[in-house]
Amino acid sequence: MRRIIASPSPNHDQRPAGKAIDILLLHYTGMRDAEAALQRLRDPAAKVSSHYLIEEDGLIHRLVDESRRAWHAGVSYWAGERDINGVSIGIELVNPGHDFGYLAFPQPQMAALIELGRDILTRHPIPAPRVLGHSDVAP
Repeated sequence: MRRIIASPSPNHDQRPAGKAIDILLLHYTGMRDAEAALQRLRDPAAKVSSHYLIEEDGLIHRLVDESRRAWHAGVSYWAGERDINGVSIGIELVNPGHDFGYLAFPQPQMAALIELGRDILTRHPIPAPRVLGHSDVAP
């Protein structure tokens, strides 16, 4: 597993009791760069976070421990579940998005995502149809 650096976010809380982690949810940051995204994901006033952020070069930041509920899904819904944050692991991919000139995701970033995703799937029984993009749960 490639190196993961700790970049803690205060934006998390307890997961709901009795619910298993069964969604892996992928996002892109939609911000100018990784520095701006990290600032936002770690700003207590923003009340937003994810478990991981992957930079374009493949560097992985751990923002929230997987045992905690990160705040990445917003108002969302999937297959009867309304608390997507409570049952998911969220990964943010640094990408400027449509507002700042959407770019193709670089190969090192995709390689890091595949490696991290496979590692997460060894720890949590997430079925393939529940590896989702943000637009699946919050169109």
